[in-house]
Amino acid sequence: MRLKMKIWLEDDEHVLFGDGRLQLLKAVAETGSLAGAARELNMSYRAAWGRIKASEERMGCALVERSDAGRRAVQLTPLAESIIRQFETLREDAEKYLSEAGLPMVSLMQKVCNQKQDQDAEG
Repeated sequence: MRLKMKIWLEDDEHVLFGDGRLQLLKAVAETGSLAGAARELNMSYRAAWGRIKASEERMGCALVERSDAGRRAVQLTPLAESIIRQFETLREDAEKYLSEAGLPMVSLMQKVCNQKQDQDAEG
């Protein structure tokens, strides 16, 4: 048993960045295109483009830009690369903290679950 969490950044109810945007931007970096990233993540091009555009509009900065590699090729902006690094560091730090600080909760839940199993076995 272990604790799990999700982290995202938002402004007044709108998501700016989270795991979904992270996966999408990393897929763009790997494939070199938004269409390729969308395919890799089993999502429509329109959905992928919509998520990126929404984040760009809410943050007021570009996350992807055209690349010289081809007609439909895109690449991450330096800012997007920095956001990815910082978000991954934040997530790693939060998971480390949660694994340590959450030990009492995990222990308690294991006891509760074990007691329930014992009761079920008896009854």
